[in-house]
Amino acid sequence: MTRKIGIIGLGHVGSAVAHGLITQGAADDYVFIDPNEKKVQAEALDFADANANLAYQVNITVNDWTALDDADLIIVALGKIALQGNNPSHDRFIELPFTAKQVPTVAEKLRATAFQGVLIVITNPVDVITTLFQRYTGYPKHKVIGTGTLLDTARMQRAVGQALKLDPRSVSGYNLGEHGNSQFTAWSTVRVLNQPIVDLIERYHLDLDQLDAEAKAGGFTVFDGKKFTSFGIAAAAIRLAQAVLSDSHSELVFSNYLAAYNLYLSYPAILGRQGVIASVPLTLLPNEEAKLTASYHYVNDKFHALID
Repeated sequence: MTRKIGIIGLGHVGSAVAHGLITQGAADDYVFIDPNEKKVQAEALDFADANANLAYQVNITVNDWTALDDADLIIVALGKIALQGNNPSHDRFIELPFTAKQVPTVAEKLRATAFQGVLIVITNPVDVITTLFQRYTGYPKHKVIGTGTLLDTARMQRAVGQALKLDPRSVSGYNLGEHGNSQFTAWSTVRVLNQPIVDLIERYHLDLDQLDAEAKAGGFTVFDGKKFTSFGIAAAAIRLAQAVLSDSHSELVFSNYLAAYNLYLSYPAILGRQGVIASVPLTLLPNEEAKLTASYHYVNDKFHALID
């Protein structure tokens, strides 16, 4: 049985996602959707030119929404990263007026297909845009997810790993809440060297506030240097896609619907071919619970300011 992935938006991020998926042999067929016909055709041709030197053969269809009917998953990477160019507050909500307008049009076209797979949203501000996509498409909540703080968590793992001179994959734990300024590292969940990181603070002279700030600011440090981000977020989206395609039942942190808040926020969950299979309950410290609630209120206020 062939595997098919749709990618909507072939800008810096969408193209990086496509490249990563194709070189990993994640799927056999791809559907590229983008209103910039010249750009998306060029991306498809570029991959066709690479085929002879790649380990995996792929077939690419361009701007045919009906080809999404039997897709296993669709990744939405629409955006306008240039809007971040004049954004001293580093607030991802600066993209909301543009990206929110794209959702109804894309959702209408998706509803016209027979797609029944998992929708993975990258578009910022991702928690609000994921919420909007679920509402406009009417897809089951467990089948609509966002990349959320899977990337921020990776940035935390990188920062901690560098501080301890360890592979970031040796660090476990979560950043929770909004993929944005109100997200936070839940240090009570972070373990390294088979110990809670809070037990290592004095021995290794760790500054958790600084490490948290590095995780939060990482994306804008990258943006300041190259004027867009691509590889880190692409890796996060690909990891979610692979969990869906392989029905891995992986425990990951990403933006998913939290019934207690009636909103999408990042919290750990089990992910497989049917989307979110179960939430993973955490026992957070009181100050962490307060930060999660504050993050919810921040995103919720922005969301209702948009729709009310």
